Amino acid sequence: MSNGNTFSKLFGQSPFTALQEHMRVVVDCARDVQPLIEALVDGDQVRVNELKDRIFEQEAEADRIKHELRARLPKSLFMPVDRRDLLEVLLLQDTIANVAQDIAGLLVERKMSIPDFLRDPLLELTARCIDTVEHSARVIEELDELLAIGFRGREVDRVDEMLRELNRIEDETDELGIALARALFDHEDELKPVSVMMWYQIIEWIGDLADYAEKVGDHLRLLIAK
Repeated sequence: MSNGNTFSKLFGQSPFTALQEHMRVVVDCARDVQPLIEALVDGDQVRVNELKDRIFEQEAEADRIKHELRARLPKSLFMPVDRRDLLEVLLLQDTIANVAQDIAGLLVERKMSIPDFLRDPLLELTARCIDTVEHSARVIEELDELLAIGFRGREVDRVDEMLRELNRIEDETDELGIALARALFDHEDELKPVSVMMWYQIIEWIGDLADYAEKVGDHLRLLIAK
Protein backbone atom coordinates (compact mmCIF):
# COMPACT_ATOMS: atom_id res chain seq x y z
CA MET A 1 0.00 0.00 0.00
CA SER A 2 1.47 3.32 -1.00
CA ASN A 3 -0.58 5.54 1.31
CA GLY A 4 -3.17 5.57 4.04
CA ASN A 5 -6.14 6.13 1.71
CA THR A 6 -5.22 3.11 -0.36
CA PHE A 7 -4.90 1.04 2.77
CA SER A 8 -8.28 2.24 4.04
CA LYS A 9 -9.91 1.14 0.80
CA LEU A 10 -8.11 -2.19 0.98
CA PHE A 11 -9.09 -2.86 4.56
CA GLY A 12 -12.63 -1.72 3.93
CA GLN A 13 -13.27 -4.53 1.47
CA SER A 14 -13.31 -7.20 4.20
CA PRO A 15 -11.67 -7.86 7.57
CA PHE A 16 -9.24 -10.20 5.78
CA THR A 17 -8.09 -8.15 2.80
CA ALA A 18 -5.22 -6.40 4.56
CA LEU A 19 -4.23 -9.69 6.20
CA GLN A 20 -4.03 -11.27 2.75
CA GLU A 21 -1.98 -8.37 1.39
CA HIS A 22 0.41 -8.72 4.31
CA MET A 23 0.80 -12.43 3.63
CA ARG A 24 1.61 -11.80 -0.04
CA VAL A 25 4.53 -9.60 1.01
CA VAL A 26 5.60 -12.21 3.56
CA VAL A 27 5.63 -14.88 0.83
CA ASP A 28 7.78 -12.67 -1.41
CA CYS A 29 10.17 -12.20 1.48
CA ALA A 30 10.42 -15.94 2.16
CA ARG A 31 10.77 -16.83 -1.52
CA ASP A 32 13.95 -14.77 -1.80
CA VAL A 33 15.66 -17.06 0.70
CA GLN A 34 15.93 -19.68 -2.07
CA PRO A 35 17.93 -17.53 -4.54
CA LEU A 36 19.90 -16.23 -1.56
CA ILE A 37 21.07 -19.76 -0.75
CA GLU A 38 21.69 -20.44 -4.45
CA ALA A 39 23.87 -17.31 -4.70
CA LEU A 40 25.78 -18.50 -1.65
CA VAL A 41 26.32 -21.88 -3.31
CA ASP A 42 27.63 -20.09 -6.40
CA GLY A 43 29.94 -17.91 -4.32
CA ASP A 44 28.26 -14.78 -5.72
CA GLN A 45 28.61 -12.37 -2.82
CA VAL A 46 27.30 -9.41 -4.84
CA ARG A 47 24.08 -11.31 -5.49
CA VAL A 48 23.89 -12.38 -1.85
CA ASN A 49 24.08 -8.73 -0.77
CA GLU A 50 21.44 -7.70 -3.32
CA LEU A 51 19.03 -10.36 -2.12
CA LYS A 52 19.69 -9.48 1.50
CA ASP A 53 18.73 -5.87 0.75
CA ARG A 54 15.57 -6.98 -1.05
CA ILE A 55 14.54 -9.25 1.82
CA PHE A 56 15.09 -6.40 4.28
CA GLU A 57 12.96 -4.08 2.13
CA GLN A 58 10.15 -6.61 1.91
CA GLU A 59 10.28 -7.26 5.65
CA ALA A 60 9.97 -3.51 6.22
CA GLU A 61 6.94 -3.42 3.92
CA ALA A 62 5.37 -6.31 5.84
CA ASP A 63 5.97 -4.38 9.06
CA ARG A 64 4.34 -1.29 7.60
CA ILE A 65 1.20 -3.20 6.64
CA LYS A 66 1.16 -4.88 10.06
CA HIS A 67 1.31 -1.54 11.88
CA GLU A 68 -1.38 -0.07 9.60
CA LEU A 69 -3.68 -3.00 10.22
CA ARG A 70 -3.20 -2.81 13.97
CA ALA A 71 -3.81 0.94 14.00
CA ARG A 72 -6.91 0.83 11.83
CA LEU A 73 -8.62 -2.25 13.26
CA PRO A 74 -11.27 -0.97 15.68
CA LYS A 75 -11.24 -2.19 19.25
CA SER A 76 -14.78 -3.43 18.83
CA LEU A 77 -15.95 -4.60 15.44
CA PHE A 78 -18.83 -6.75 14.29
CA MET A 79 -16.93 -9.50 12.47
CA PRO A 80 -17.36 -13.25 12.17
CA VAL A 81 -13.96 -13.62 13.84
CA ASP A 82 -12.49 -12.25 17.03
CA ARG A 83 -10.13 -9.26 16.67
CA ARG A 84 -7.54 -11.06 18.80
CA ASP A 85 -7.59 -14.06 16.47
CA LEU A 86 -7.02 -11.83 13.45
CA LEU A 87 -4.08 -10.13 15.14
CA GLU A 88 -2.59 -13.47 16.21
CA VAL A 89 -2.60 -14.70 12.60
CA LEU A 90 -1.01 -11.39 11.58
CA LEU A 91 1.75 -11.83 14.16
CA LEU A 92 2.49 -15.38 13.01
CA GLN A 93 2.65 -14.26 9.38
CA ASP A 94 4.97 -11.42 10.31
CA THR A 95 7.30 -13.78 12.11
CA ILE A 96 7.92 -15.61 8.82
CA ALA A 97 9.24 -12.36 7.29
CA ASN A 98 11.32 -11.71 10.41
CA VAL A 99 12.93 -15.15 10.14
CA ALA A 100 13.75 -14.59 6.45
CA GLN A 101 15.40 -11.33 7.45
CA ASP A 102 17.38 -13.08 10.20
CA ILE A 103 18.65 -15.68 7.70
CA ALA A 104 19.73 -13.03 5.21
CA GLY A 105 21.36 -10.90 7.88
CA LEU A 106 23.43 -13.75 9.31
CA LEU A 107 24.58 -15.02 5.92
CA VAL A 108 25.84 -11.54 4.99
CA GLU A 109 27.25 -10.63 8.40
CA ARG A 110 29.27 -13.86 8.62
CA LYS A 111 30.09 -14.02 4.86
CA MET A 112 29.54 -17.76 5.05
CA SER A 113 30.36 -20.33 2.36
CA ILE A 114 28.43 -23.60 2.08
CA PRO A 115 30.37 -26.85 2.51
CA ASP A 116 29.83 -29.28 -0.36
CA PHE A 117 28.00 -31.85 1.78
CA LEU A 118 25.40 -29.24 2.81
CA ARG A 119 24.63 -27.73 -0.58
CA ASP A 120 22.01 -30.01 -2.14
CA PRO A 121 20.18 -30.93 1.08
CA LEU A 122 20.13 -27.29 2.18
CA LEU A 123 18.61 -26.23 -1.14
CA GLU A 124 16.05 -29.05 -0.85
CA LEU A 125 15.10 -28.05 2.68
CA THR A 126 14.80 -24.38 1.71
CA ALA A 127 12.59 -25.14 -1.28
CA ARG A 128 10.23 -27.33 0.76
CA CYS A 129 9.99 -24.78 3.55
CA ILE A 130 9.02 -22.13 1.02
CA ASP A 131 6.42 -24.54 -0.37
CA THR A 132 4.95 -24.61 3.15
CA VAL A 133 4.79 -20.82 3.32
CA GLU A 134 3.15 -20.64 -0.11
CA HIS A 135 0.60 -23.27 0.87
CA SER A 136 -0.35 -21.37 4.02
CA ALA A 137 -0.79 -18.26 1.88
CA ARG A 138 -3.23 -20.14 -0.36
CA VAL A 139 -5.29 -20.93 2.71
CA ILE A 140 -5.28 -17.25 3.72
CA GLU A 141 -6.60 -16.38 0.24
CA GLU A 142 -9.65 -18.58 0.94
CA LEU A 143 -10.81 -16.47 3.89
CA ASP A 144 -13.02 -14.18 1.81
CA GLU A 145 -14.87 -17.16 0.37
CA LEU A 146 -15.30 -18.59 3.87
CA LEU A 147 -16.64 -15.25 5.08
CA ALA A 148 -19.13 -15.08 2.20
CA ILE A 149 -20.67 -18.45 3.09
CA GLY A 150 -20.61 -17.92 6.84
CA PHE A 151 -17.77 -20.33 7.64
CA ARG A 152 -19.69 -23.46 6.83
CA GLY A 153 -20.40 -25.85 3.99
CA ARG A 154 -18.19 -27.43 1.37
CA GLU A 155 -15.69 -24.57 1.34
CA VAL A 156 -14.90 -25.28 4.99
CA ASP A 157 -14.25 -28.92 4.12
CA ARG A 158 -11.98 -27.87 1.25
CA VAL A 159 -10.01 -25.52 3.48
CA ASP A 160 -9.72 -28.21 6.13
CA GLU A 161 -8.20 -30.51 3.50
CA MET A 162 -5.76 -27.73 2.55
CA LEU A 163 -4.77 -27.42 6.20
CA ARG A 164 -4.15 -31.15 6.46
CA GLU A 165 -1.92 -30.91 3.38
CA LEU A 166 -0.11 -28.00 5.03
CA ASN A 167 0.61 -30.18 8.07
CA ARG A 168 1.88 -32.96 5.79
CA ILE A 169 4.28 -30.65 3.94
CA GLU A 170 5.59 -29.24 7.21
CA ASP A 171 6.22 -32.79 8.45
CA GLU A 172 8.39 -33.30 5.38
CA THR A 173 10.42 -30.21 6.23
CA ASP A 174 10.98 -31.59 9.74
CA GLU A 175 12.40 -34.79 8.26
CA LEU A 176 14.62 -32.87 5.84
CA GLY A 177 15.86 -30.63 8.66
CA ILE A 178 16.71 -33.59 10.89
CA ALA A 179 18.61 -35.28 8.06
CA LEU A 180 20.53 -32.09 7.35
CA ALA A 181 21.43 -31.61 11.01
CA ARG A 182 22.69 -35.21 11.14
CA ALA A 183 24.86 -34.60 8.06
CA LEU A 184 26.31 -31.52 9.73
CA PHE A 185 26.98 -33.52 12.89
CA ASP A 186 28.85 -36.16 10.87
CA HIS A 187 31.14 -33.48 9.39
CA GLU A 188 31.61 -31.24 12.42
CA ASP A 189 35.32 -32.07 12.69
CA GLU A 190 35.89 -30.64 9.19
CA LEU A 191 34.59 -27.19 10.11
CA LYS A 192 35.50 -24.45 12.55
CA PRO A 193 33.40 -24.57 15.73
CA VAL A 194 31.89 -21.14 15.03
CA SER A 195 30.88 -22.23 11.52
CA VAL A 196 29.25 -25.37 12.92
CA MET A 197 27.22 -23.26 15.35
CA MET A 198 26.19 -20.83 12.61
CA TRP A 199 25.06 -23.62 10.28
CA TYR A 200 22.95 -25.23 12.97
CA GLN A 201 21.33 -21.82 13.46
CA ILE A 202 20.69 -21.38 9.74
CA ILE A 203 19.16 -24.86 9.47
CA GLU A 204 16.91 -24.09 12.43
CA TRP A 205 15.79 -20.74 11.02
CA ILE A 206 15.04 -22.19 7.57
CA GLY A 207 12.93 -24.82 9.30
CA ASP A 208 11.20 -22.03 11.24
CA LEU A 209 9.83 -20.64 7.96
CA ALA A 210 7.76 -23.82 7.61
CA ASP A 211 7.05 -24.06 11.32
CA TYR A 212 5.45 -20.62 11.50
CA ALA A 213 3.58 -21.23 8.25
CA GLU A 214 2.07 -24.31 9.88
CA LYS A 215 1.22 -22.25 12.97
CA VAL A 216 -0.69 -19.84 10.71
CA GLY A 217 -2.70 -22.79 9.45
CA ASP A 218 -3.27 -24.20 12.92
CA HIS A 219 -4.60 -20.87 14.14
CA LEU A 220 -6.86 -20.56 11.12
CA ARG A 221 -8.28 -23.98 11.93
CA LEU A 222 -9.17 -22.75 15.42
CA LEU A 223 -10.57 -19.49 14.00
CA ILE A 224 -12.83 -21.33 11.55
CA ALA A 225 -14.05 -23.70 14.25
CA LYS A 226 -15.27 -20.88 16.53
